[in-house]
Amino acid sequence: MQKFYKVFLVLFIVFIAINLYALDWQSEVLSEDNLKFVFSIASAVIGLILLFVLNTWSKIGVKR
Repeated sequence: MQKFYKVFLVLFIVFIAINLYALDWQSEVLSEDNLKFVFSIASAVIGLILLFVLNTWSKIGVKR
């Protein structure tokens, strides 16, 4: 994995961890107070998926 992808991997994992910490676990996950954190976690997960797809695509074009 290139350094560029590693930086974003760490950023997405940090975003997910911060938002999991900020969730109010006493109320429902999809309550109005937690909804902004849930959307942020979902976008970070989508970013992780796209990161691995782009990394895979970059490996396909490399000749060994």
